[in-house]
Amino acid sequence: MNDQAELAALGRKHVVVRVLALFAFVLFSSLADAATPPPAPLPGEKDVAAHTLTNGMKVIVWPDHDIPNVVLYNWAHVGSRNEHQGITGLSHFFEHMMFNGTSTRQPGEFDRLMEAAGGSNNAFTSQDVTVYQDWFPRTALDLIFDLESDRLRNLSFDPQVVESERNVVYSERRSSVDNDYGSSLSEQIQATAFLAHSYQIPVIGWPSDIESWTLDDLKSYFRTYYAPNNCTLVIVGDVHPEEIFALAERYLAPIPAQPAPPALHTVEPEQHGERRVTLVKPAQTPLLYLAYKSPNAADPSGPALDLLMDALVGGEYARLHRLLVEDTQVAISVDGFRQQGLDPGLTWLQVALPAGGDVARVEQMITEELARIARDGISDSEISRARNIVTAAFVRGLATIDGKASALGSFELLHGDYRKLFSAPAAYAAVTAGDIRKVAAEVFDRNKRTVGVLVPQPDAAQPEESDDAP
Repeated sequence: MNDQAELAALGRKHVVVRVLALFAFVLFSSLADAATPPPAPLPGEKDVAAHTLTNGMKVIVWPDHDIPNVVLYNWAHVGSRNEHQGITGLSHFFEHMMFNGTSTRQPGEFDRLMEAAGGSNNAFTSQDVTVYQDWFPRTALDLIFDLESDRLRNLSFDPQVVESERNVVYSERRSSVDNDYGSSLSEQIQATAFLAHSYQIPVIGWPSDIESWTLDDLKSYFRTYYAPNNCTLVIVGDVHPEEIFALAERYLAPIPAQPAPPALHTVEPEQHGERRVTLVKPAQTPLLYLAYKSPNAADPSGPALDLLMDALVGGEYARLHRLLVEDTQVAISVDGFRQQGLDPGLTWLQVALPAGGDVARVEQMITEELARIARDGISDSEISRARNIVTAAFVRGLATIDGKASALGSFELLHGDYRKLFSAPAAYAAVTAGDIRKVAAEVFDRNKRTVGVLVPQPDAAQPEESDDAP
């Protein structure tokens, strides 16, 4: 955690208690009772204000005056989903380039100025978005808006800097994907699960594309996807909406809009049979990953799938953990998650086995357990526990200004409207046992899954021991 985010979290511990106490009754007592009225919407929606600049940039502000700090997230509506063969990895590359100088500031000056003012920053790229994050004291508001507007308007494309960052990204790919067996297996599964849709593209890009981007590719991509009309600015903290809108008008509104990026029309064809990937590496232990086609972030079945996933892999009491790790001890660990994107993605189950583990047996056990849930559902106590844990985690995440900024942007871009976050607890409360069975049957269909196995192979460079050795 960066310094500013840590300060925000420490300064807001009492808010966690206050918010959780407000919802304690509805979250922890009778949520499993279908007759219980849904909980009231989360507080705060009336405090949030939004304004769209004349150049198309949307600015969303959530005042929070508990500490004199501010979080600014610039959500660029671009990720690997917007790429194609030949330029894969460009979205992630710009995550690096946006910190490497403008026509008015030298490489590294963005960080130096922000840190001198008491701030810090970071960024991340996904399949759907690239997000730039600033944490700073409110006294630095003018500086931060100046810095953000400068890199949107005047980003430099110095050839030496481009080549330097190209090498950095290539090195990052080697360390985080090529030399990481779990990541390598995930990449192969993702590329196999999608035949037509650009979700098949790895966020970091394919090696040959990283090597061959041109300056023209970069400039065209930046002009298209970093236009103000393709960005959403989220500000949370010790601010007033009027002052933020005034700063946005001063620093960001003069940046000219560009034609809207091309829409993605490709729809992944329905999958009618299991696909399989085998990866052979000099690993110590086998891995078994199962990826099932599942709905996008905004789909109404999302809350039910969230609860089901928590019941399956959400800790030591979860079904698959008890079955595979505790009861039969055929696995070292089991985890999982669902991708929440603009388009239908994957829901993952990831199992690490002990050395010499029986992958086929573990796969069969998982398949049978998922079929059992699709037929019989899960118990009321499992639903209640999952609902309490998922809802409490969601509410707790909103106790920091950083969590608020993350939720606002995620719901605005991926769910279609930031206001939906305030009714999330009610959506979890409304999930029924029938919803769980239905989503289990729809998602955990073995004909719509891609199975990946990492098969350990002794390192050929290591000589095998001879029976005749002394």
